[in-house]
Amino acid sequence: MTASMFRAPAAGEVLAWVIRGTLVESVHAGHLLVRSADGAEVLRRGDPDQEIYARSSLKPLQAVGMLRAGVRLDDAQLALACASHNGELRHREVALSILDSVGLTAADLDNTPDLPLEPSAAAAWRAEGNDAAPLTQNCSGKHAAMLSTCVAAGWPIDGYRGADHPLQRHLVETVAELTGEPVRHVAVDGCGAAQPSSTVRGLARGFARLATAADGTPEHRVAEAMRADPFLVAGTGREDTEAMRSVPGLIIKGGADGVHAAALPDGATVAFKVSDGAARPRPTVLAAGLRLLGADGDWPWAQVPVLGHGQPVGAVLAAFGPDAPAVTGAGVHG
Repeated sequence: MTASMFRAPAAGEVLAWVIRGTLVESVHAGHLLVRSADGAEVLRRGDPDQEIYARSSLKPLQAVGMLRAGVRLDDAQLALACASHNGELRHREVALSILDSVGLTAADLDNTPDLPLEPSAAAAWRAEGNDAAPLTQNCSGKHAAMLSTCVAAGWPIDGYRGADHPLQRHLVETVAELTGEPVRHVAVDGCGAAQPSSTVRGLARGFARLATAADGTPEHRVAEAMRADPFLVAGTGREDTEAMRSVPGLIIKGGADGVHAAALPDGATVAFKVSDGAARPRPTVLAAGLRLLGADGDWPWAQVPVLGHGQPVGAVLAAFGPDAPAVTGAGVHG
């Protein structure tokens, strides 16, 4: 495999400035789409039609596919199927309950072993004599639900992660339907499962469909499960959990390498990809997009400080919206 095999994507437009003192220290560019409830573009930055891997932001769409295939999950289990969780005790308990409901155990999980993301949970896990494990990896809820789906549909659990497995083929078809775009690439995600490609526009379209789905549909069930238990979708201190708690009716899911998607109950959406893959600007870019749609509040989760000697000496600020700083060649103003 050589670099000549690939076409470099466009970097997009500036999404966030990293400001230390009165100078811009770093710049995060990317692709963003903010859509109103009627689908009109409120703001576009970069190329929202460029193909990306939306990573874990696709989990709610994949959960729809699992429900369509016949998996039986209660609301807490469904929320965890959509999660990139912290590996805290409740996350692990719900993952185990999914497996137990179909006669499986944590030994059947085939996602990448890892320690819990939340530091105190990781310390407690290790103090009990444990090491990195599939159960404590942030995608174990999705993998437990995938295994449960295989049992419900009569598919083999062996090789369930692979792109050629009937489960993954079904989930790719579901992603294509909900995003309204063909899946042109399938790779391997960090957790080991098949990862379909998408676009920022397709991701926004898919989240809008979930947020506005009719009662009784799999899409509505996924949205309601996420809204009902935001803790299970991420965990202590995470922006997805805190954002859903502070914005009524919001559904939101971040993904690795700088992806985020969110939808308000009326279907207005924000979706973006940070081109350098950084997670740092995601909360402030997300908040700026939501404010363009009329959502607002005191959102501590949206504040991203730049530290010097352990103290705030600057901030990561969105490059758009009414609160965007005035940036010139000479520094920062306002």
